[in-house]
Amino acid sequence: MDILGNIISYIVNPIIYLILALAVIYFLYGVFNFVRNAEDPAKRAEGASHILWGVVGIAIIFCVFTFIKIIQNTIGPDAYTSTFLR
Repeated sequence: MDILGNIISYIVNPIIYLILALAVIYFLYGVFNFVRNAEDPAKRAEGASHILWGVVGIAIIFCVFTFIKIIQNTIGPDAYTSTFLR
């Protein structure tokens, strides 16, 4: 089971961190566009869309974290070790 722990620690977790960072950046980009283009309704709607999809992306990432934690608890706490999911 050491291989599974290494795969999660060195491959899966960094990918999840990267996707989470991208979702947060996309959300902040939407907030920036929403505030910067306060007078233009079309660009405000575009910024609001970015905000919405950024929040959806962040929620999906946290669901993935929860799903991985549920699987880890189902398999057993000592089945593998993960630096993030402890």
